[in-house]
Amino acid sequence: MAFQKGENPHHPSPGSVLTVEPIRDKKAIERIKKLLRDHPRDLCLFILGINTAYRANELLSLTVGQVRRLQPGDLLRVKQSKTGKFRSVTINGAVVKAVSQHLTVNPLPDDTYLFQGKRGCLTVPTVSTMVKTWCQHSGLKGNYGSHTLRKTWGYWQRMERGTAVPLLMEAFGHATQQQTLAYLGIQAEEIAQIYELEL
Repeated sequence: MAFQKGENPHHPSPGSVLTVEPIRDKKAIERIKKLLRDHPRDLCLFILGINTAYRANELLSLTVGQVRRLQPGDLLRVKQSKTGKFRSVTINGAVVKAVSQHLTVNPLPDDTYLFQGKRGCLTVPTVSTMVKTWCQHSGLKGNYGSHTLRKTWGYWQRMERGTAVPLLMEAFGHATQQQTLAYLGIQAEEIAQIYELEL
């Protein structure tokens, strides 16, 4: 499902800046899950990414032993690559199910990385290519990459649950609320919505 060399429509032109987007369409998230249902490793990576907001390299640092026995409500503690601080997230049922399916099909010892490829642990560039491919095959147009998973979690936390920006800022490890709003690409949407009120 990967792009052939030179085919990636999302590759930035020289000198431009590429902003990776969250998945703003719930139906597209379901289409990606359906697309990956016969690929339990990839489905597990996608589900973990959109349910924990860990960076791609943090997801790739997970070992089988860290996740094998997790139950809904348990804490998963991962050292953040950027800050060096540990961040704990509460695991939900979707993550537990995805991990279980992955490890049932791909039995791995506790001391190995959870996301293995043919040549060892997956890399961040590989994950980025995978996410771009999934989004393309689900009919999404735009710029997607490894940060899409993390941004998707934050986007839906804010837009559907109304999670306060300071909480999201803390979860992402951002320095300011403005940085969080810019990161999620939702500030313009929220500003537009405030003008929908008719007085």
